[in-house]
Amino acid sequence: MQTLFKNKHLISLQEWTAEEIQTVIDVSKNLKLKFALNEPHRYLQDRTVFMIFFEQSTRTRNSIEAGITQLGGHAHDLTPDKMQLSHGESAKDTAMVLSRFGHGIAIRNCFYQIGNDYLRDVARYSSIPIINMQDDLYHPLQALADLMTIQEKFGRTEGLNITISWAYATSHAKPLSVPISQIQLFTRFGMNVTVASPPEFPLPDDKIKVSEQNAQASGGSLRFTDTMDDGFENAHIVIPKNWGGFAYTTDKDEMVANLEKHKSWICNSKRMNLADKHAIYMHALPADRGKEVTDEVIDGPQSVIYDEAENRLHTAKSVMALTMGGRP
Repeated sequence: MQTLFKNKHLISLQEWTAEEIQTVIDVSKNLKLKFALNEPHRYLQDRTVFMIFFEQSTRTRNSIEAGITQLGGHAHDLTPDKMQLSHGESAKDTAMVLSRFGHGIAIRNCFYQIGNDYLRDVARYSSIPIINMQDDLYHPLQALADLMTIQEKFGRTEGLNITISWAYATSHAKPLSVPISQIQLFTRFGMNVTVASPPEFPLPDDKIKVSEQNAQASGGSLRFTDTMDDGFENAHIVIPKNWGGFAYTTDKDEMVANLEKHKSWICNSKRMNLADKHAIYMHALPADRGKEVTDEVIDGPQSVIYDEAENRLHTAKSVMALTMGGRP
């Protein structure tokens, strides 16, 4: 078990060791038990985390804010219009000032080809930990909750067949960060990962290369298919979720036109029947019901979406407790 986390940035899980990641999961399990037993666990008494949101959020915002409260600290809920960011303040100045005011900075910035660069600029000048609440490339907090959920449901990760599938949705062009984080993390833990997507909705080649190297090192595997049915066959875990075609085109009209070609990419009971009989359905939420997934699946016995969502709280608390108050 690794225990040296104080002031460690979390921007991408690929930059953390598998041992560090497992420590986060183990601490999350401990915090979940304390939460269930209503035992106080104020490990961050009087600590402050600044939450900077460039986009909307439900699970991330509330898991961080509820989490820091339960740990004895306080969250500042910030948006660019509440800060001098709206007047062009630099990432350096924001980082330097907030570092002197509190103990952690959590940022969500999903603008494509902007978000991750912004987080790394802030991290370059921050003396307190930067926590990535989602950018255009990575969503480490979601991936951690997913890994925790998988370990809870199966008691292992090695040898599990997990399918990350594109699905049709019209709510908005969702970032690539969730599937990228999932394929990079799951291949590090010995899973057999299948990515199913239409040709117009690929994942970036450089992120795939990293995941292939992860799989080779862990004994897992990574394969791709352009057929949703093929992706579901014999899967122990299915995660059908929309993502934008940013790695294929940045033309919004072209992306919308490509989207409309693939309305049939929906997770329904017929496709769930292709998976292992004990397969579970997961989704980061919010799900585009009736488009990404049918109600009979998302509300059915194989769905673990609310367990998965609850684990966002416990993993967020673990990351904050370790990085904002752990051993130097």
